[in-house]
Amino acid sequence: MKNFLAIAAAILRGIWKTLRIGTQLLSTLLFLILIIVVLTAVFHRPRAVIPRGAALVVAPTGTLTEESSPMDPMARFVNNIAGLPVREETLLQDILDAIHHAATDDRIRVLVIAPGRMERAGLNQIRAIGRAIEEFKRAGKVVIATGDSFSQGQYYLASWADEIYLHPMGSVDLHGFGVYRLYMRGLLDKLAVNFHVFRVGTFKSALEPFMRDSMSPAAREANSFWLTNIWNRVCADLASHRGVTVRAINDAINNLPAHLGAAGGDAARMALNTGLVDGLKDHQQFDDYLSSLVGRSEDRTTFRQVSMENYLSTFTPSFTDAGNARDRIALIVAQGDIVYGEGGVGQIGSTSICRQIRQARSDRRVKALVLRIDSGGGSAMAAEVIRRELEATRKSGRPVVVSMGSMAASGAYWLSADADRIFASPFTLTGSIGIFGALPTFENSLARIGVHSDGTGTTRLADAGDPTRPLSPELGKAIQISVEDGYRRFLSIVSRGRNIPAARVEKIAEGRVWDGATARKLGLVDKLGTLEDAIAAARKLAGARDAVPVYVEPPGPSLLKLLRHLGGQVASLLEPLAGTLPARVLQPEQRQALDLFTRTPDPRHLYTYCLLPRSWSEPAALFPGL
Repeated sequence: MKNFLAIAAAILRGIWKTLRIGTQLLSTLLFLILIIVVLTAVFHRPRAVIPRGAALVVAPTGTLTEESSPMDPMARFVNNIAGLPVREETLLQDILDAIHHAATDDRIRVLVIAPGRMERAGLNQIRAIGRAIEEFKRAGKVVIATGDSFSQGQYYLASWADEIYLHPMGSVDLHGFGVYRLYMRGLLDKLAVNFHVFRVGTFKSALEPFMRDSMSPAAREANSFWLTNIWNRVCADLASHRGVTVRAINDAINNLPAHLGAAGGDAARMALNTGLVDGLKDHQQFDDYLSSLVGRSEDRTTFRQVSMENYLSTFTPSFTDAGNARDRIALIVAQGDIVYGEGGVGQIGSTSICRQIRQARSDRRVKALVLRIDSGGGSAMAAEVIRRELEATRKSGRPVVVSMGSMAASGAYWLSADADRIFASPFTLTGSIGIFGALPTFENSLARIGVHSDGTGTTRLADAGDPTRPLSPELGKAIQISVEDGYRRFLSIVSRGRNIPAARVEKIAEGRVWDGATARKLGLVDKLGTLEDAIAAARKLAGARDAVPVYVEPPGPSLLKLLRHLGGQVASLLEPLAGTLPARVLQPEQRQALDLFTRTPDPRHLYTYCLLPRSWSEPAALFPGL
């Protein structure tokens, strides 16, 4: 009997062990299948079939970006599951590729521009798309724009079309450019926060919102100068595209009530009367009109069309595959604030980008380096570390060409100044040659609630950097001396790199921001042009006219970075609910600046940073409603 029970027990244990192992294997298999399904859903893009004589529909969504967020697919998946909002973005190069390719594609007859879901875009980015549209039109093809309503940035993009159609209930929101900030010196005084600022440069106004209750005369002068230059250029483009005068455009804005009244209060009719659009069509009318040009789709539900996303799956994107090319141009995208160390999503980490630069330099096939930069600056130490890495690349015999995006100011200009060639858009904001230090202390704030800091140390600087302690005079003087030294270094780098006499650099520095066209006249920029122009210059400098440009991809994110990113996603969603001062009072650019000083600080607390917008279509930011 005992033997029988022992045998039965052994059989049961075997069965249980088999079931347990089988369950583990099954669960692992199911998990792997789930991962494969998710990755397939996120990354797989089936090759589309393009009907002959179709319309290519380009409908940018969210932010136009130079470089896709590395975590975007996973963030999208997690947020979709949780029912949370997803940050949409469209890669600028994807739009350019689609339009350039369609210009010579016999299957594509018409280009439809539908910018209604485009939220943030730099004017330089819109202008680059405009150049691609012009190429498409030179091929003898038609471009048509449509929208329920147009924001200012959306309309600027639509203006390149041969025909613009607006919904009968829509409007065109043109209102001009402006820089408006919230100034909070009074608030900081009430909270007894001591915001210690050390700076050089009359026009270095990045921290004015924390120092004053109004814009300084110097900042007003500088901002008015570049705002006027850029607005005049935009108006000139709009007037040229629409066959109206610049005066008529400004009159439609400045005398809006009169024009709206003449149209009986109908904003769409006013846009038609002033020549901003060619016609008013609702969705069905527009669909019927396009059908008359390209025919109906196979299922007869709409006009014959292909989306940009599907069209991109039919060819290899630019700069992603060098094939067997013997000569290459390394292309590195640097977008975001410049920070010391690895950096995170949306930042230019000195360690990570230097790794990319060294990777390019170590490749014998790379004949030149093109740096595409879109940044308002950041850590002075990080900018200098990156500049020296670029300098080492030049000394290796490889030319370095910088292509500036919407902004390349302060620290971004610091690291660019030594380049063999600098290209910018007329709309690029650059310069801001200045430097500052910032160190808030909260001893008075704590004292108001009965909290005091006390102790002892071995030197006068033992409590240096402690935000609960008063700033010692010695430390204050030391930081100011460092700021002045940093400014002299900045001037020297610009003078040497751009071959401009030091005395002249001092006159155009002082932290002043310049538009790209003016920067070209001042010698801060070599030429006005796009990324493609910069690549062409790199080929010429390297003597490698057949060199193929290819992206140098940043190192892949680790699991730890992934977790940090997901944590950051949750934090960014919860922050507005936390009732914190930055979430409720500060504007996005000011919050970004505080993050730069507090979360990723410069080792010496020295910054070369420009607090101006990199996007011209972010609602309720420095350019409200654009």
